[in-house]
Amino acid sequence: MPGSHNETMDTVEEFFRMGGYAAYVWPAFGVTVILMVGLFSWSRISLKAAQRTLDLLQSTRRERRRDLDTSTPDSDA
Repeated sequence: MPGSHNETMDTVEEFFRMGGYAAYVWPAFGVTVILMVGLFSWSRISLKAAQRTLDLLQSTRRERRRDLDTSTPDSDA
């Protein structure tokens, strides 16, 4: 089966040539990959920033509630 290796290589080469449209397909693929990685990174950064903001707001709210609870006299006493 020595001929099968050459047929496989021809198939792989034809794949990378994209039927003659490789000059258009591969740059478009590259730009898409770059944009998807950038979008993923931007989304992760935004998520972390939103989580930090939420944590800050929740801790501020807890502190305010604690301050209100300690400053108001209990009606049960």
